[in-house]
Amino acid sequence: MGVLAVPAGVRAILLDVEGTTTPIAFIKAQEDAGLEGAVPIPVESGNGDEELERVIQAVVDNVLWQMALDRKSTALKQLQGHIWRAAYTTGQVKGEVFEDVVPAIRKWREAGMKVYIYSSGSVEAQKLLFGYSTEGDILELFDGHFDTKIGPKVESESYRRIAASIGCATNNILFLTDVPREANAAEEADTHVAVVIRPGNAGLTDDEKSYYSLISSFTELFLPSST
Repeated sequence: MGVLAVPAGVRAILLDVEGTTTPIAFIKAQEDAGLEGAVPIPVESGNGDEELERVIQAVVDNVLWQMALDRKSTALKQLQGHIWRAAYTTGQVKGEVFEDVVPAIRKWREAGMKVYIYSSGSVEAQKLLFGYSTEGDILELFDGHFDTKIGPKVESESYRRIAASIGCATNNILFLTDVPREANAAEEADTHVAVVIRPGNAGLTDDEKSYYSLISSFTELFLPSST
């Protein structure tokens, strides 16, 4: 795909997770396995708790339904983060990142670039993934984390809030994502964008391919200050 020059005014790179830093297949596998067996349902106690059992089961059924639909609600993502904590901290799960991610981010930071994460997954889930990754604890590579508490990724106002939070203008940010709707929202806020093409990601239309700047690896980004 060649080299993509980062605009000279960019001071921060904002990264999506699923399909950008991390394979979609890994995230989907975690979501599919995340709740099963993690929420205990009380057995019948014989002391009138049957109604409580029905309520708990209804809650679990609803969460499973939301996960099956890949809902991006903040509360659901926070619950998933809580559930995954034990799996990460005991070493049962290690967060996957594409092999180009860590070397590229180190290079960006050496050039003075700030790097942030913006994901529909909760901040807790982000920190678990990168804190217990296949590359070790790489949290030091990130200057901050954002989730949908700051706003949905498909709404332009979210990117304005992020810019205000990190103390720069929206056009000082480059956002990398695999989702055109998110790229469009960021562009509406005057944020620079590039769409990331990774194995397993959803395909792009011909119009999307011709409109957006595309990269298939973080190594394809060229920083003007790089030597």
